[in-house]
Amino acid sequence: MSTHTPAGPARESDVAAIRDLLEESRAAWNRGDGTAYGRCFTRDATDVTYTGTVYRGGAEIGRAHQALFAGFLKGTQLALDITDLRFHGPDTAVVVTRGDVGKGRPGRLGKLATYTVVRERGTEGGGEWLIAAVQKTRHKRLTEAVSFRLQPATRPATR
Repeated sequence: MSTHTPAGPARESDVAAIRDLLEESRAAWNRGDGTAYGRCFTRDATDVTYTGTVYRGGAEIGRAHQALFAGFLKGTQLALDITDLRFHGPDTAVVVTRGDVGKGRPGRLGKLATYTVVRERGTEGGGEWLIAAVQKTRHKRLTEAVSFRLQPATRPATR
């Protein structure tokens, strides 16, 4: 994982809290618990799914995912690996993950997700990290390779 953060115990605790948040969302998915999954999101969050559906707000995200968990996502497992975490101020971070969903742990993590996470301040000055937005997409390796070969300037400087 790449983290672009100032050094220090405060930032390390934020990184740990964000990791815990994404782990909590993964565990809720794996239990098929839409309510707990929805609690990982802000009240006005945006979830753009792999299929392009847009859900708004933690309550709607949880409700819709509960229906999915009872239907064609029943018994699926979410695997995710944080590949990049960057802070943009004290209360906002962008997290990129590689992951996938399937029965059992997927062998190849072929989907990417970009999360915007925010610290929602509590009345006592602290605050919990929650997902404000997530966008999921399939990594199309062949299309990417062709693009890089035909247009080398499209290759990212780092991967």
